Amino acid sequence: MSDSTDIPTLRKILKQVSTIAVVGLSANWYRPSYFAAKYMQEHGYRIIPVNPAYENQEILGERCYARLSDIPEKIDLVDCFRKSETIEPLAQEAIDIGAKVLWLQLGVENEKAEVLAKEAGLEVVRDRCVKIEHGRLFGGLNWVGVNTKVISAKKPQWLP
Repeated sequence: MSDSTDIPTLRKILKQVSTIAVVGLSANWYRPSYFAAKYMQEHGYRIIPVNPAYENQEILGERCYARLSDIPEKIDLVDCFRKSETIEPLAQEAIDIGAKVLWLQLGVENEKAEVLAKEAGLEVVRDRCVKIEHGRLFGGLNWVGVNTKVISAKKPQWLP
């Protein structure tokens, strides 16, 4: 299954969501999950950590939950920093909690989970980093010489 998520769809997703559950978020500052979540938090998103190893502890100033189903508030996007083989139950949990988007990080692919989520009406993004896509689409990467493949004469679109 190839990723057909185009630039307008990614931009729409990142503009519409506000609360992101990061499954597999580590409390270690040097882990990619921490770095990506911190970036998104600094850009106005509410980050909810999900990791049974840190249950009831705080990561990035937010209470960490063991499972998506434990979170007592509405989640827009489920960002998965887990092994590909563990994604199918997470997709079902994302459906059960009423999430709008299932986002599979770089290197994470699970066709059954993607089909399950899409059939339930969720948008699915696979094999992409939410932090990289945000920076690419809203003007954060081009300042360091990265080819973002987004050409525009307009001022970068920063989220409020």
